[in-house]
Amino acid sequence: MFRQIHKNPDIYTIPVVLPNNPLKNLNCYVVKTPEENLVIDTGFNQPECLSALSEGLKELDIDMNRTTLFLTHLHSDHIGLTNHIATEQTHIVIGSVDYDYLKTQHDENFWPWMEEKFYREGLSKDLIELQRKVNPARAYAPEYLFDAETVSDNDILSIGNYTFRCLWTPGHTPGHTCLYMEKEKILFCGDHILFDITPNITMWRGIEDSLGNYLESLKKIKSLDISLALPAHRKNDMDVYERIRQIEEHHDRRIHQTLSIIREEPCLNACQIGARMTWSMRGKNWEEFPIQQKWFAIGETISHLDYLLKRGLITRHDEKEIIYYS
Repeated sequence: MFRQIHKNPDIYTIPVVLPNNPLKNLNCYVVKTPEENLVIDTGFNQPECLSALSEGLKELDIDMNRTTLFLTHLHSDHIGLTNHIATEQTHIVIGSVDYDYLKTQHDENFWPWMEEKFYREGLSKDLIELQRKVNPARAYAPEYLFDAETVSDNDILSIGNYTFRCLWTPGHTPGHTCLYMEKEKILFCGDHILFDITPNITMWRGIEDSLGNYLESLKKIKSLDISLALPAHRKNDMDVYERIRQIEEHHDRRIHQTLSIIREEPCLNACQIGARMTWSMRGKNWEEFPIQQKWFAIGETISHLDYLLKRGLITRHDEKEIIYYS
């Protein structure tokens, strides 16, 4: 089932269900023109996602042989079905930084490195073992790395008579990229700006300050003239500039809370700090969090610790393989 959300250009959204996931669904956006089409993001590599996406594309009469498939970033709920819906003629496009990261994720050393990192940040080996089976980034990723054209900041995509500016917005992932229609004042946000939840900002291998990068990317978007902002999940029912302000305030509170926890209890690891943070999991305490949500929460905690480290507000040291913060 699709829904038209804009005319001239004709923009539609296909809600792709994400089973047993708190995000609920992915908003796959489709821009139709007489010459060619643009499809933005895909959903997880799951049968339920494939069914919903395929049905929506069929109802919209989308010929993937004359379609550009734009992937806002590397997360599996955005690229998982690429190999299932793309044809040999489909023009697949993704930001260059994230495509390079995708190559490393298909390397056999990627997940062992991640597991070792989370172990050193305080997550038990039992929970690390458990997450292997349920982490959606692993379970619902594409079976193999697809060929794609990569774009960089300010590159232009042309679809029919419309132009889309690629805006590099690192933070949620190192190479997250939004699409901006300057003349129409329309922004396809991906996960950079979400309206009733905050995007997960985690740590990334080789990135010193994901959160700092994200906050700078918000400033970049705030400088644009936007009349319609289209997020990749859930709905947009408020002013985009007000939402950016709310997200900035959220991270300011989270930074101060992290610093306060460390001041009150020096020499905690990231898992212990995360357990003391305030999270929006209704009716659940830290011990009751599903492991996949705990994994995301620890990653976000590390990104806030990296932010404080980068600015010289805390220190860290190793003790018996585990990292502690003071």
